[in-house]
Amino acid sequence: MKVEEFVSLSLFKKIKTLYVEGEFVTSIRYYRYKVNLFLLNDFYVEAFYHPKTDRIEKIVPFDSNHSRKKFYTDQVKLPHWFEKVS
Repeated sequence: MKVEEFVSLSLFKKIKTLYVEGEFVTSIRYYRYKVNLFLLNDFYVEAFYHPKTDRIEKIVPFDSNHSRKKFYTDQVKLPHWFEKVS
């Protein structure tokens, strides 16, 4: 699956796709969310879980220009091409 196809899925189908095909990498706390980072084929995806409501609020492709990248790279060693993934 390509990133464009994934983006067009409903939230339910994104959750199912990550469960079946995704590989969990790590998680971070970001404001009120627990954000899980997954590798799906050749792109990274973030799932934003809100603990108080017990809901996944959104699942989006990882934006490598976002400041959250530092939180991930502080926890795990990611491939060199992680810098180019968006």
